[in-house]
Order: sequence, then structure tokens, then C-alpha cells
Amino acid sequence: MNIQTDLTPRLPDGRWALFLDIDGTLLEHAAHPDSVSVSEELRLLLETIERRLDGALAFITGRSIAAVDHLFDPLRLRIAGLYGLEHRLTPDGQIEAADEPADMAALADEIELELASKAVYVERKGPVLAIHTRAAPHLLVRATELIEAALARLPKGYRVIAGNAGVELMPLEAAKGAAIRRFMQLDPFTGRRPVFLGDDTSDENGFETVNAAGGISIRVKPQGETAARFAIADVASAIAWLEANFNDAEQADRGDLVA
Repeated sequence: MNIQTDLTPRLPDGRWALFLDIDGTLLEHAAHPDSVSVSEELRLLLETIERRLDGALAFITGRSIAAVDHLFDPLRLRIAGLYGLEHRLTPDGQIEAADEPADMAALADEIELELASKAVYVERKGPVLAIHTRAAPHLLVRATELIEAALARLPKGYRVIAGNAGVELMPLEAAKGAAIRRFMQLDPFTGRRPVFLGDDTSDENGFETVNAAGGISIRVKPQGETAARFAIADVASAIAWLEANFNDAEQADRGDLVA
């Protein structure tokens, strides 16, 4: 890993396409995903950045699109939800949704019976099953065991992703990098250089994709190895960095990045 913690690259050419994870990147984590809130300042910042990048801004998140819209209401942005299993390619476009398969639903029922009463939140996100153990970190090992055991019972095509405070089971095609590549083939992203900010294991695929495209990959509060080329200390610093780099019309147009 060759990661820089001093974010001072200045790139003289090109226009940027900005991709943002949400939890742990724009918002501090909470014990329950519904416990977070979005400030009006953050909404206005994202609205300003989206306008100054001519629309080349998208959320790339593990949350469902419906959950993100509720959280950021009334703001609507382009978005890949459920790690790219759901898409809204334009702010006012239709949502390409993903349903919960029957085998995943049965599995979620079983895991909820064992863990839901123990300060662990079992989140059902269609074809994605997430177990959040932030409020009960001592149960992360057990949650991981349950998910890994379930993998053998499901049809082929699923994988387990361990995070900072939980574990998720999802289809193989759920990949943030693939979602970023899809947006980069569409206006207004085409011809721009991608920037991606994320904070967790599930963001690593996105970092790799952005690196391969010659873009900027940034991990917030990195823990251990990461494919990201740059690091930011925490959520507050990430928002400050966005304000410094993309909340100024001249900087957004010419592509300069500052710490």
C-alpha cells in the first residue's frame, strides 16, 4: 500500500466526476442505520457541487435508493444503491430496483430469530443481507459465522463482505466498481476523471476501478490495507475537503485539488 495522508495533488487538466459513499464518509456511523440524520448544510453542499459539476455527481452506497431518498429528502441525486444492484441514472429518472429472493428472505428470518434481540440489527435490503454489530461488537464473530454458514446453503453467486462493524451477504454482481463504470459511460460523466470517497471494505472495488481509470481514490479513516491512493482522517475532514475542492466554481471547472 502506498497511501498518502497529505492530500495535495494538483492536476492541471480535466474535469471531475465525483462518486460518494455515504455512511462513514459523509455521515458518521450510528448503531442503527436509521439513527443518522443529514444537515441542511450537507444537502446544500451536495446540491452546489452537483450543479457546478454539471450533474457529474453520484452516490455509490450500500443503502437502498429509497432509504437514501428518505434520508436526504428533498435532494435527489444520481445514485447506485445496494452496491450497484439498484440505479437511478438521472435525478428524476426511474429507479431500477432489486427484489428480495425467497431464499434470502428465509435466511434473514432465521438470523433475525437468533440475533435481533441482542442489540444487533439485521437489515434486509432486497438481495443484500447486512448484520450491523456496532452496538454489540462482541457479536461480530458470531454474525460472521452465521453469514458464512448461510453461504453454503444459497445458490452459487453470493459472497460475504466483512466490514468495520458488521458483515454482509450479497450477490457477486453487487460491486461499487461496476456501478462507477456504468456511470462513467453516460453523460454527464463521460470524458471526466473519477474521484471516489469511501470508508469501508466494500469500497475497495470502487477504489481499484477509479485507480485503473486514472482518477483519485480516497479512503476515509483507513484501517489496514487499502487500494485507495489517498486518506482523509474522518467524516468532518472529508466534508471540508469536498468544500475546498468542489464548492468553488473555478476549482471545479479546472480540476485543481487542494487539501
